[in-house]
Amino acid sequence: MKTLNTLIVMTSLVTPTALAEKVNFDDATPGAAPPGWTATKTGKGEAKWTIEKDDTAPSKPNVHKQSGEATYPVCLKNDTSLKDGFVEVKFKPVAGKEDQAGGLVWRARDSDNYYIARANALEDNVTIYHTIKGKRTEKKRTNAKVASNQWHTLRVDFSSGHFTVAFDGEKAIEWDDQTFTEAGMVGVWTKADSVTLFDDFTFGSK
Repeated sequence: MKTLNTLIVMTSLVTPTALAEKVNFDDATPGAAPPGWTATKTGKGEAKWTIEKDDTAPSKPNVHKQSGEATYPVCLKNDTSLKDGFVEVKFKPVAGKEDQAGGLVWRARDSDNYYIARANALEDNVTIYHTIKGKRTEKKRTNAKVASNQWHTLRVDFSSGHFTVAFDGEKAIEWDDQTFTEAGMVGVWTKADSVTLFDDFTFGSK
C-alpha cells in the first residue's frame, strides 16, 4: 500500500495554497513495483521499476527505483487525472553510460502520449518535450548543473497551455503548447540505461 500524505504546498509557482497528495513509497513492498502504478516503457527494451530500501532517501526507508534498460522507462500513477495543477519529485541519478536522467510526466493519455520534463546528469541540462505515438520531440532546454549521486527536485506547473519547469527550486523553463489539452495521468520517467531513484512524489490540481 502506498502512503499518501495531505499537505499544503506554498510556492510562488502556483496559487498561494494548493491541496496536494504525496507518495513516499514507504509502505510499499521492496522488490516489487509500487501498487497503483503502471510500470511500463515507451518504445523498446525492458524497464525495471521496483521499490527499494535506501539509506539516502529523503523520506526513509524506501525509494522508487528504475534499473532496467528501455527507450524511455515510464511509470504512471493510475488514479490520477489532472488538467491544471503541478507535479513534483525528488530524484537521484545513480548510474548510466548513455543517460542519467530523471523526469516527470503529466497529462499522459498512456505510455505513448504525454508531456515530459527531465533533468540529465550527463548533459547538465533540463529539457521539456512532448511524446506523441511514442515519438519524443524536444521543445526547449536550459543548462543546469545536475550532479550524479545527489538528490534533486524537479517540478512542473501546468495551467491550460502554459508550463513552468523548476529544478532545485529555480525556474528553468517556460513553454506554451496545446498538444494535450485534456486531463491525464502523472508519473515519472527515465531514459535508456539510466539508474535513477525517486522519492516524495507530489501532485495536485488547481
